[in-house]
Amino acid sequence: MKKLIALLLAVVMVMGLAACGSKTTTETKAPTEAKVDTPATEAKTDAPAAAGSVYYLNFKPEFDQALQGLAASYTEKTGVPVKVVTAASGDYSNTLNAQMGKDGAPTVYNIGNMSGLKDWDEYALDLTGTALAGELATNDFNLYNEAGELKAMGYCYESFGIIVNTKLLADAGHSLDEIKDFASLKAVADDIHARAAELGFDAFSSAGLDGSSSWRFSGHLANMPLYYEFRDDGVTEQPAEIKGTYLDNFRNIWDLYITDSAADPTALSTATGDQSEAEFGEGKAVFYQNGTWEYAALTADKFNLNPDEIAMIPIYCGVDGEEKAGLCSGTENCWAINSQAKEEDIQASLDFLYWLVTDPDASAVLVEQLGAVPFKSCPASANKFIVDGNDLLAKGNYAVTWAFNYTPNVDSWRATVVTALAAYSADPTDANWEAVKTAFVDGWAIEYKTVNGTPQLKPRGAGGKPAPLNVPACTGWEGTSAFGRMQPPVLRGSTGTQFRSDTVILVSSQI
Repeated sequence: MKKLIALLLAVVMVMGLAACGSKTTTETKAPTEAKVDTPATEAKTDAPAAAGSVYYLNFKPEFDQALQGLAASYTEKTGVPVKVVTAASGDYSNTLNAQMGKDGAPTVYNIGNMSGLKDWDEYALDLTGTALAGELATNDFNLYNEAGELKAMGYCYESFGIIVNTKLLADAGHSLDEIKDFASLKAVADDIHARAAELGFDAFSSAGLDGSSSWRFSGHLANMPLYYEFRDDGVTEQPAEIKGTYLDNFRNIWDLYITDSAADPTALSTATGDQSEAEFGEGKAVFYQNGTWEYAALTADKFNLNPDEIAMIPIYCGVDGEEKAGLCSGTENCWAINSQAKEEDIQASLDFLYWLVTDPDASAVLVEQLGAVPFKSCPASANKFIVDGNDLLAKGNYAVTWAFNYTPNVDSWRATVVTALAAYSADPTDANWEAVKTAFVDGWAIEYKTVNGTPQLKPRGAGGKPAPLNVPACTGWEGTSAFGRMQPPVLRGSTGTQFRSDTVILVSSQI
């Protein structure tokens, strides 16, 4: 009854303010105290009512259906309206820019990395001291501005590597214990490929370079030479140039992908992500490069693979010491609250997110959908790939951080690399590989100059320099026992916000 009375009083107050001409939109900054929210003690089971509303602009298309259900449940529980809009795949940046320029802009949105934070710092509430921040199990995936303010909160983290069908591997007479580095991976893959007709399956699924698949290689696989070069050179900010020290290692693993596969290398430029997924999911390939986000699709009704018969191993490419490598881990999923929204909408948004990570049922859905969710009250993930990553860290392996977050003018750079990879795949000569190196190294310098020579924003750093960019390293994993186990170098710098260049699909018609 007290909550109901409070809610009615709040509504009356809001109506009174509206009658006096109170406005929202970008002209009104959120009061400083808006961040210091204090949800009711019982919020873990009964979310607090608020006078405002929530507009959640969703970054993850695969999360849309579940998020819509959670929003409806929260509204039914509290009476607080929650609107969820999911941007088209690969088009989040454009959608965010468009929506933020309108009345009734999103109150909850995603910032992918420090480049994005540089763009949206003035529109991101300082979350320091909020009840939501108090629920974090680690700070390793959060984004802080130059002033040390918590502006975006990592709500899940992901890993990618090589997914293995262990049943098929055993059917071919091999086991995971054999694969410890590139040489042993190649030996196993070569043997499977040589006997593909006899076995009824091949080693690798197709390395498609269609837009729905190419991000796996121009982004994720390209992370391997970038990570090791930056590690060796102690890179702590985005470099204007790269050397391509480990591009021969990149060639090692790419050659394996295109050689030990049933796919025609000349057709890879149009091979899709769905094609590659189906080859693995239908038991036509033993190995498939992808991430922890793929677990649900592989084990659900679509393919119904037995979780006990799939695993994820590191991407090996022939680097010294790689037998101690872990999975490639990081995040581009960070919640931000629109600081320029109405105060009551800010509070409603904070309350909604707090409910998501503390309510037993809601947090269970988060973990089921997102995998590793770094909040204290969230249950452990059943995602087998996340468990595999945890096990590697527990053994003392190093985490391979997301060095591709450095990439300048990311879409243009990746497109050039993909074009060169497609040409090399169709005709794998040394000359064509030199073209890949050129796209990789010279293309980096070109895109860096393109971005930094024509800045779109006024620098906010000291001395007129851009604010330092801090891409969070993966130093923590699912469960409190593993958080902070590894401490790889923190990666800094990115002038181009990274988004997957998947095929554009309208997921929600609510825009």
